[in-house]
Amino acid sequence: MKSIFRPFRQGLLLAFSLALVAPAFAQSRKVDQQDLYRSWILLNTKVQMDAPNSGLNLDKPGCAAVTYTVGSDGVPMDVQVVKVVPKSDLGPVARSAVSNFRYGPSLSNRIGEPVATYYIVPFNAPKDPAQRQQLMAACKLPGYGA
Repeated sequence: MKSIFRPFRQGLLLAFSLALVAPAFAQSRKVDQQDLYRSWILLNTKVQMDAPNSGLNLDKPGCAAVTYTVGSDGVPMDVQVVKVVPKSDLGPVARSAVSNFRYGPSLSNRIGEPVATYYIVPFNAPKDPAQRQQLMAACKLPGYGA
């Protein structure tokens, strides 16, 4: 009688073990925006944004850091504004821009593995590359490794 329940017990133990490990596999890999091309290629040449008519610091130079996950279909999901410098009402504009991104898988990501990343949206940025880089450095997020 004991030997009949042994395969059932082993199967149950295996299922329980997989249930504990599954969330670790479901976590998408975090990738810096500069390295995203290795997994996903941005297909848009333009994006639509919903901009407010009035608000705080709309005309000041600034940036917004928006985190998101490129889903297996190439559409951003879990789009969140996590940092806006200086404080302004431009966060929703940045969120709407990133929500409209569309990606195609790179040759090294043929299965369409989801990847977590972030994008820095500049606002009223100076044309000088050094000044622009300095402005955008304020919105850089830690934890997105190469």
